[in-house]
Amino acid sequence: MAEEQVIYNEDSIRSLDWREHIRLRPGMYIGKLGDGSSVDDGIYILLKEVIDNCIDEFVMGNGKQIDIRLSENRVSVRDYGRGIPLGKVVDVVSKINTGGKYDSAAFKKSVGLNGVGTKAVNALSSYFKVQSYRDGKTKVAEFEKGVLTKEHPLADTIEPNGTLVTFVADDSIFKHFRFINEYIENMLWNYVYLNAGLIIWFNDQKFVSKDGLLDLLKRKTNEEALRYPIIHLKGEDIEIALTHENQYGEEYYSFVNGQHTTQGGTHLNAFREAFARTIREFYKKDFDLADMRASIIAAVSIRVQEPVFESQTKTKLGSTNMAPTDSPTVKQFMMDFLKKSLDDYLHKHQETADALLRRILQSERERKEMAGIKKLANDRAKKANLHNKKLRDCRYHYNEDKDSRRSETTLFITEGDSASGSITKSRDVETQAVFSLRGKPLNCFGLTKKVVYENEEFNLLQHALNIEESIEDLRYNRIVVATDADVDGMHIRLLLLTFFLQFFPEVVKNNHLFILETPLFRVRNKQKTIYCYSDEERQKAIFELGAKAEITRFKGLGEISPDEFGLFIGEDMRLQPVVLQSDMSIQKMLEYYMGKNTMDRQNFIIDNLRVEKDMVYEEELAEEEI
Repeated sequence: MAEEQVIYNEDSIRSLDWREHIRLRPGMYIGKLGDGSSVDDGIYILLKEVIDNCIDEFVMGNGKQIDIRLSENRVSVRDYGRGIPLGKVVDVVSKINTGGKYDSAAFKKSVGLNGVGTKAVNALSSYFKVQSYRDGKTKVAEFEKGVLTKEHPLADTIEPNGTLVTFVADDSIFKHFRFINEYIENMLWNYVYLNAGLIIWFNDQKFVSKDGLLDLLKRKTNEEALRYPIIHLKGEDIEIALTHENQYGEEYYSFVNGQHTTQGGTHLNAFREAFARTIREFYKKDFDLADMRASIIAAVSIRVQEPVFESQTKTKLGSTNMAPTDSPTVKQFMMDFLKKSLDDYLHKHQETADALLRRILQSERERKEMAGIKKLANDRAKKANLHNKKLRDCRYHYNEDKDSRRSETTLFITEGDSASGSITKSRDVETQAVFSLRGKPLNCFGLTKKVVYENEEFNLLQHALNIEESIEDLRYNRIVVATDADVDGMHIRLLLLTFFLQFFPEVVKNNHLFILETPLFRVRNKQKTIYCYSDEERQKAIFELGAKAEITRFKGLGEISPDEFGLFIGEDMRLQPVVLQSDMSIQKMLEYYMGKNTMDRQNFIIDNLRVEKDMVYEEELAEEEI
């Protein structure tokens, strides 16, 4: 049978206006959409684009405060800069390539996008309002999905100069989304760390920093676990803070022109190389790279003229030079700065230099002691992978530099044949893999990394994830713990969280770890089926479908059929991210929950026992109704 010919003529050519193009291809402007469970989901990019414009005003010396309010999904951002010129309020938020950032002398190291960012927010919002206050006058314009719905006449005002933007993200594009406050708070802390003197208010919480990246590392580290005081270095267009902890792996926070480059880039690569070379030259020893970087935690910020990023959302720097013409390379700039500043610091602070040397030598000893154990463990893992079915892999593997499907890659960690079987049969084989545990994992709190190689489950899991050497080699963007919603399931979940926090904390800190939420109840009649994730949702479903509706209580993942499971791990999958509060010490947290049975923990259990009894009582009532 001949294939139908597609007509291609003048009528096939279509021109989209700015609003249609953004709504049709939102990923080009804000990266992935998501539901807010990941820190790089689009709703946070929308917020960031609005704040970036406020930051640029601050950098130019206009306004020292930003007020942010979040109520449900309605966001407002108010700065106290110069305010948008009143005659251009509508154009600035609705005409591509219209803005004030094309003057490279004024905005040569700005954060915001050139005439695109706020337009994207406008086009992707079900409601968008911009209001400018300028020299005793104010102008307001309101939009819906990028379409101007009301332009208010110019009016008098006693408000100080500045701009107020209010928006509600369009839930037809960002489906089932919600903001996670911890993600926003981390974003705001980064803004104030990089802009001394800036004050940000978020829902009555104040964010301000005096010592920049030094403050950042103080919040991100446990002072008791530091091997030496934080080294803080500042120069023109560069700031660095670094230290070593007792944790495993490397941890970096990198920034360019105030933008948090979560994927690093040329500046972070340059720092890692320059740090290693400076240390080798200072101690006059050819240390292994892994020994120098083991347990390092560092923050790096540079300012570059007209930076080139590898994506619209600016998460990875691609620039090789500090400026478009007649400037040193980023690598040479970093090398020159560290060679002088870090070398001078270590010469002036002998105790720090001695402590750093001890940390490097300890890492060297540990690496050599582990060499034999790792070889045996790697051999076991290779043999096991030939015969076992613990890992049902997917076809794609995580790589942010490739197409978007790779960023969707997910590994479900589950327990038991029935649960893993249901997920395996209903998963998307292109992007979703399944790792099946055998029984409860070991409580590894307080143990050394040696246990990861000697314990079969942990050894095979780290090989499945490909994180043995570095988090940068991670094979899946999302690691999802999928356990039953009962006591045993919660215990397994806790033991897995302990494993990652103890040995691979960067997996959690880089927002790769999630908990799968599956329905507790199914309520249905002959016309409709509703899946409920809480008792409140169950009650609403019974009210909607009637008292005679059939109610099923899912006690375990294995009780959910593969056909149904496909509904819960597809487009509408509900994931709860594992988020660490910025001032939380991993060591203290693990010691409290997973260490010896302390009096504090006993008191906590007693104080919360009534809550647990109430939950049990509610479940018993649900059982009776079923």
